[in-house]
Amino acid sequence: MDIARPDLARKKKLRQSLYAVVSVIVVVLITVGVSRLEPAAPRVDRDTIYLDTVQRGPMVRQVRGTGTLVPEQIRWIPATTDGTVERIVIRPGALVSPDTVIVELSNPEVEQTALEARLNLDAAEARYSNRQVEVERDILNQQSALATVEAQLKTARLQADADEQLFAQGLVSSLELQKSQAAVQEYDTRFRIEQERLQMATDTVEAQLAVEQAEVDRLRTLHELREQQVADLHVRAGMPGVLQQVPLDEGQRVTTGTNLARVGDPTVLKAELRIAET
Repeated sequence: MDIARPDLARKKKLRQSLYAVVSVIVVVLITVGVSRLEPAAPRVDRDTIYLDTVQRGPMVRQVRGTGTLVPEQIRWIPATTDGTVERIVIRPGALVSPDTVIVELSNPEVEQTALEARLNLDAAEARYSNRQVEVERDILNQQSALATVEAQLKTARLQADADEQLFAQGLVSSLELQKSQAAVQEYDTRFRIEQERLQMATDTVEAQLAVEQAEVDRLRTLHELREQQVADLHVRAGMPGVLQQVPLDEGQRVTTGTNLARVGDPTVLKAELRIAET
């Protein structure tokens, strides 16, 4: 027959409680101790580092790597106008000079604009020539008018001189003499006026032609620009060297700024190395 022992049960519970408290205290102490430890230094493989005494000055490290020789001077050739690739004249690897045509583009709108600019310039030059003829004709007319008045003035003076002599002899009346003298004054005044008109017409020739000349100059500049755009449809190398790339296909549409070809100078090279980052 079993007999209950209450005192043993109490001792067992007491021991279990004591073990739990001790375990908690140990865990807390370990956590605090670990948190206060300094972080361990990182470990590296001895074969991947160099050991030496620290010195002041430049540090030289020699490495080896593979690479290629490339030209120092490289020129990308961009499109200066929109267009369609009509023909790729030469292919990469060909030797080129500055005037070598690499690609031919087409742009009917650019060509039409250049033609219109040429016609507008021709019309402006014709207007300038016509205006120049008109100005020169006006000057000639003014010179003719001046010569006519000058001849009339000379005739009036001769008549007045003759009337003075006849009046002294009593052969003409004073009225006739006064008419002759009045005619001299009239033609003298007209002569001075015609002289001023001729001088003014001569002095204002450049001013009369300036407007037409300015229009001709403006249209000539525009025409040269349009012609240059047409010329740029024939894409040239622009430098001596070797054609390296033509990233185009015939029939391809390109816009202004698109890189059409790349040319390099093979006489001056540099090395491009590929070094691993270790």
